Amino acid sequence: MSTPVIKENVKADYVINPVTKRNRLIKETLTGYAFISPFIIGFLAFTFIPILSSLYLSFTNYNLFSTPKWIGLDNYIKMFTADPRYWQSLKVTLIYVLGGVPLRLAFALLIAIILNTTSRAVGLYRSLFYLPSLIGGSVAVAIMWRNVFGDLGIVNIVLDLLGLTAVRWFGNPTAALWMLIFLSVWQFGSSMLIFLAGLKGIPKSYYEAASVDGANGLQQFIKITLPMLSPVILFNTVMQTIAAFMTFVPAFIISKGTGGPLDGTLLYSLYLFIQGFEFFNMGYASAMAWIMLIIVGVLTVIIFTTSKYWVHYESEGGK
Repeated sequence: MSTPVIKENVKADYVINPVTKRNRLIKETLTGYAFISPFIIGFLAFTFIPILSSLYLSFTNYNLFSTPKWIGLDNYIKMFTADPRYWQSLKVTLIYVLGGVPLRLAFALLIAIILNTTSRAVGLYRSLFYLPSLIGGSVAVAIMWRNVFGDLGIVNIVLDLLGLTAVRWFGNPTAALWMLIFLSVWQFGSSMLIFLAGLKGIPKSYYEAASVDGANGLQQFIKITLPMLSPVILFNTVMQTIAAFMTFVPAFIISKGTGGPLDGTLLYSLYLFIQGFEFFNMGYASAMAWIMLIIVGVLTVIIFTTSKYWVHYESEGGK
């Protein structure tokens, strides 16, 4: 009786066909693109293409109702040499940014330090303090702010009760601009939450060791809190600076779209809107937008360049 012979197969049990493998990779790739296509389409339609279009329009004379006419650098030349309102808007915006951003960050840090406790109601307090940031840029709040600072508003009533002279907030360009700055300071919620998160990350052992060495509260704040929070301060400074340059709604509502009194609240974005959608100088408005982009970019680079002197990272040994 013969014994059956078992033959060993030296080849793999399953061999993947190269064509099948390629088709599978193509299918997986197309599936991935299908999932991210809404973002890609939205980015191209609402961001990338409009950016390129505005760059082209900045070199044209375009009024929304006729074909753009190429004029080269005329819009930029007019902006810097023949438009005093442009320089006024740039001046007002720089004052608004340099005055509002530090005050907002300082106030946000103060509130964050106060809320950095273990109280059971701290969650409620955080929500209440963050609320102005959610509604602060709305039309309703801008209208409310206009009434608060009116001639018969709450602010002047309080000043009168204190025996101080009432301020004509809408008749004085400087006072009107500071009214906008106070509104921006009031919207401190987002910065406050970020500062609060940074404060939670500072080890309490640092403060305990400093207390043992005899450091008071101010010394602990300067030597421990500020250095440990410096990366967070850098982030908030950059974000709030960019947001300040983009401010539009409060200035539009409070000045009724004019930038008054005497162009005292004529922020850059408001003047850009006036040129583009009131005077229909869309080419000129596009040129203004690109100059603002350059200004914000330069300021951001300056902030990051100088940060090496005042921002401390633990990964770099505190330098």
